[in-house]
Amino acid sequence: QLVESGGGLVQAGDSLRLSCAASGRTFSNYAMGWFRQAPGKEREFVAAITWNGITYYADSVKGRFIISRDNAKNTVYLQMNSLKPEDTAVYYCAAGGRGIASVTPRVEGSYDYWGQGTQVTVSS
Repeated sequence: QLVESGGGLVQAGDSLRLSCAASGRTFSNYAMGWFRQAPGKEREFVAAITWNGITYYADSVKGRFIISRDNAKNTVYLQMNSLKPEDTAVYYCAAGGRGIASVTPRVEGSYDYWGQGTQVTVSS
């Protein structure tokens, strides 16, 4: 089970840190990803981190967002800085236990488990 938290309403330029707490199994050898879905749009890749700490980012968030993981806490984080109104979306955490998640971390189908999502709203 994956449970996201940390979403909310902020102003443009502010920061937020999302957390994704995993339970039911150890996810230290899983690739973890963040995806988001804005109203009327398809879900899109945001960031991912492999089991050995390699990170990937969407071009739209590169330089502003940072993904990290704390395996001791079974938790992955998404630090979001310099937020923009276009970052408004429901953010989903995902975990991929198959090797493919580390090969194609930007693909939704690479992930096996998903959280319920947390809303992030950025006002201008």
